[in-house]
Amino acid sequence: MKLSTSKRTILTHARPPLFVGSEIYRRPAYGKNHPLAIARVESAVDLARALGWLNDDVCKSEAADHSTLQRFHDSAYVAALHNADEQGHVSEEARRRFNLGTLENPVFRGVFERAATAVGGSILAAKLALEGRIAFHPAGGTHHAKANAASGFCYFNDPVFALLTLLDAGLKRVLYVDLDAHHGDGVEDAFAAEPRVFTISIHEAGRFPGTGTLGERREGRARNLPVPPGLNDSEFSFLIDEAVLPLAERFAPEAVVVTAGADPLAGDPLSKMALSNAALWNGVLRVADVAPAAVVLGGGGYNPWTLARFWAGLWGRIKGETIPVALPPAARAVLSPLSCDLIDDEDIDPMWLETLADPPNPGAVRAEICALRDDVLRA
Repeated sequence: MKLSTSKRTILTHARPPLFVGSEIYRRPAYGKNHPLAIARVESAVDLARALGWLNDDVCKSEAADHSTLQRFHDSAYVAALHNADEQGHVSEEARRRFNLGTLENPVFRGVFERAATAVGGSILAAKLALEGRIAFHPAGGTHHAKANAASGFCYFNDPVFALLTLLDAGLKRVLYVDLDAHHGDGVEDAFAAEPRVFTISIHEAGRFPGTGTLGERREGRARNLPVPPGLNDSEFSFLIDEAVLPLAERFAPEAVVVTAGADPLAGDPLSKMALSNAALWNGVLRVADVAPAAVVLGGGGYNPWTLARFWAGLWGRIKGETIPVALPPAARAVLSPLSCDLIDDEDIDPMWLETLADPPNPGAVRAEICALRDDVLRA
């Protein structure tokens, strides 16, 4: 039976929410001239605190150890990243073999612990979800990492470990939904032969990593919806309601893991999607309500202002808080010092410093969006 909107709302607020985090994300990372060398998780945390939404509902995550990491990642790769961190450099062989020490995946002080802590956080989030909670881990969502190599700014694939934790508990049907602007290739690859996991990804067509085409189905265990640039709120809501939720109902998951990157938002420098954060909040919450156990992870996002507002607001929506019309001074003080080399000062929208919710961006639902719906629903 299809869950009504009212039942989905009740389910979200019936599950006590917990925020999974760590102070490690305040340390400098990625060096200079990297899209992730901006304030991300820490700004979302500070903004949520300024709004009074983070109190005793924060769980600290610890770093996953080597044996845990090797459940998915090759031991040689785990050792190579650890050694590169300790030595402060990467050999030419390790660079070629493991894609480390590149402009894409730089080695910086603390990279191993930071990546391992993201894995530990996703494992913790899954365990909390199994207790009947909805767990939000914004530092998670490193969905490109391969078993034997770094990829797309991702060193360890923490969503894989969230899914493994749910499977370890004996669940037979676990759904993974990726709402990042980039295809969740590493997660899809990891579970391509696993009948207990079904993956769905909405992402911008033609973006890195170039995978996730419409015909990519992994013997029926995956569905991909590569959307054209300029995806508006109406089109996104259409795909959630008319494609993602019907697919979820067919699969009848016992748990769901959602990667909620902020890069589908208008104003992100690494995508050309055009969503408002309110539309993305609504989509994440509708997906999180398809199963009793829910894990919500972060993901991409390269505009520090839109990212902080999205993740802080998502946490507020998960908790059932009222979204303010205008930000109070303490919240504005979190956003005003932020900076980003990819965004010129004249392109900073004053709204990003003054409000939490974006104005809606409705529009026509294009024929290619309807065609995506029709295709993924075919058996």
